[in-house]
Amino acid sequence: MLKLLGAVLIISATTLTGFYLAFRLTERSKQLRELQMCLQLLETEIYYGSTPLTIAFKRLGQQEEGVIPALFERCAYYLEHLDGATTYACWQRALADVENRLALKNVEKEWLYHFGKVVGGSDREDQHKHLRLMLAQFGKAEKEAEAEQHKHEKMYKTLGVLSGVLIVILML
Repeated sequence: MLKLLGAVLIISATTLTGFYLAFRLTERSKQLRELQMCLQLLETEIYYGSTPLTIAFKRLGQQEEGVIPALFERCAYYLEHLDGATTYACWQRALADVENRLALKNVEKEWLYHFGKVVGGSDREDQHKHLRLMLAQFGKAEKEAEAEQHKHEKMYKTLGVLSGVLIVILML
């Protein structure tokens, strides 16, 4: 009976690990899409609407639920409540708040940190150029993420189950 319970626990643990890895792939694609949507909306707010950054970030945070809108909402909160803090300092702090929930690769996180350096620091034309560049980078990353997801998602799930079965067989 104890062996059976151990076998079930091992198979469950490896299966959950495989499903978690597959979920991270799906979540990365989703977050990159959210990020692009937010950047497009931010571009509209800044370039065409001349909306102040705090208000634009707040609107982005209220558009949808998810990690990326929460990032913009946290930054808006810090911009309002941290007197004298730069936009970059507020962006870094907001990014630190949500970083453990981001499914992005390190290079994509670095792009986000870089975005914090350039947003709100120049005129509308320059902001427009930076937003276009960021959209292109994240668009390319999303295509890569989707290709990786289609390539590896099923494999992670299957390997999770099969590795658990293999461990159980080897233990018997």
